[in-house]
Amino acid sequence: MPTPTLLRSLRRYNVSISRHVSTTPNPQIQPSSACWKRTSTYITCQTGRLRPQTSCIRRVNHTKHPYIPFACRSSASATRTTPPKSLQDYTPPTSGLLSFLPKAVVPYAELIRLDKPTGTYYLFFPCLFSTLVAATMATPMASPTATAGTVALFFTGALVMRGAGCTINDLWDRNLDPHVARTRLRPIARKAISPQAAVIFTGGQLLTGLAVLLSLPFECFWYATPSLLFVTIYPLAKRVTNYPQFVLGLTFSWGAMMGFPALGVDLLSNQAALAAAACLYWSNVAWTVLYDMIYAHMDIKDDAKAGIKSIALKHDKETKAVLTGLAVVQLGLLAGTGVAAGMGPVFFIGSCGSAAVTLGTMIWRVKLKEVKNCWWWFKNGAWFTGGGIALGLAGEYLAQFFGLYNNAENNKDAETLRD
Repeated sequence: MPTPTLLRSLRRYNVSISRHVSTTPNPQIQPSSACWKRTSTYITCQTGRLRPQTSCIRRVNHTKHPYIPFACRSSASATRTTPPKSLQDYTPPTSGLLSFLPKAVVPYAELIRLDKPTGTYYLFFPCLFSTLVAATMATPMASPTATAGTVALFFTGALVMRGAGCTINDLWDRNLDPHVARTRLRPIARKAISPQAAVIFTGGQLLTGLAVLLSLPFECFWYATPSLLFVTIYPLAKRVTNYPQFVLGLTFSWGAMMGFPALGVDLLSNQAALAAAACLYWSNVAWTVLYDMIYAHMDIKDDAKAGIKSIALKHDKETKAVLTGLAVVQLGLLAGTGVAAGMGPVFFIGSCGSAAVTLGTMIWRVKLKEVKNCWWWFKNGAWFTGGGIALGLAGEYLAQFFGLYNNAENNKDAETLRD
């Protein structure tokens, strides 16, 4: 066998090497884990004459020499080669709510994420917060029946409009979703619903949302209409900015203003209500960016390959620091809402205190490199943080409605007079 030095010197003189492999194995060497061949090497000089150099037994490494015929490969080496994992094909739902729906309806239910209601809850919570704050600021104070009826309408609207937003998002992303593992089986991406059918379906959802909106006082119509702009441009933001979560926050937090006109509180003439609504809105924007940044870490690898921009990609190395900053902003603005609205200790302890505990725990414990862990905190964080804020606001509303603070002040005044 020519040495590497000899080969380099031969190449300088335009000498080519041809190797001939014998198909007759050496009977004395029969290992079970490799394919052995008798190899003779010849040097072909410029004169065209063949001159044998060496004859030896050499081991053929099939990983380095893929041109060796497959028949020469041993069974042992074949078993060591593991094929790449294939992506799972779509299977119709066999459990849950979607399994009870007609087969033709299932793709549309999947399109509006009916089986994944977490997004609906996140869209609904700002509406709930603003309704409970507005109920304490209305003159006279809103009754529990009126408050509950308004909350029910907002939940219906959140369900419908979240579905419309998902449909618009999937229409925008129909050429990107097939390249992301988590989204490639969405109805439009897998061609279970055509883009034309999705557009018609979106129109039906928007009309349904309009019907819900017109069930509220007509002032709500003027407040709600601008939000459609953000609903439309959010999917586009993922292509042009590293902060599409901020655009999502502007969209999902719009309900933080809607509770005030729904209960007859005029934001333009009531400065305290306007300040409370502004603080509550931007507090929810910060919260939206926070939880959606965790959500974006689920797709961070696929997003990078597909060219989708996100705050998780932009700040991958300092994610928890960014999350902490967002939590501080959210809590500060939430407390500002309470100050502007004249809230009592039930709100500050129940809403602000619970939000601080739940957000701190989530940021500390979430494992951003684990998809399942990110999904768990995203899904349950809606109830941990949103539920805590809502309970604090509900407790504050009931305390004011039943005059608990007034009774406490009257008792304090009576004790002062006795002294």
